[in-house]
Amino acid sequence: MNKILGKTIILFLLFSVTSCSYKPIFLKKNYDFEIREIFLVGEKDINRIIQNKLEFVKNNQNNNKKNYDINIKSTKKKEIVSKDSKGDPVKFELHILVEYKLTNDNITLLNTKIEKKNIYNNDADPFKLEQTENIILQNLSESIGDAIISSIINLDDN
Repeated sequence: MNKILGKTIILFLLFSVTSCSYKPIFLKKNYDFEIREIFLVGEKDINRIIQNKLEFVKNNQNNNKKNYDINIKSTKKKEIVSKDSKGDPVKFELHILVEYKLTNDNITLLNTKIEKKNIYNNDADPFKLEQTENIILQNLSESIGDAIISSIINLDDN
């Protein structure tokens, strides 16, 4: 009887998890604008992630949409937040600053900055520390890309 109940619970959980249809927020949505050109300067990893986010709204095939160009400048800074009694770093802070300018026919519509930070612990294993930093960089950059798209959507709503 216990085995049947266990199998039933596992089967129920399997169906409930797989029936959920997850879709990214900005993927394949019909926007009333498009990004013609993306100009990138600065940190190549951050720019690559942001560009991948913006590619979803780039060059759609509708002629009635507003066309924008975007200039993005990104910087990354890693600082030691705290040290132990020996002077070795215990915590780091990864700070990303993205400045972007949205233009339409050489008229600046939006010129702003987005700043994201994350504090994380040091790791004795340099490989694990680098992996942690890459994950944090990925998450912060994706968040900035989403914020850029949201600001363009809000600009169109006004």
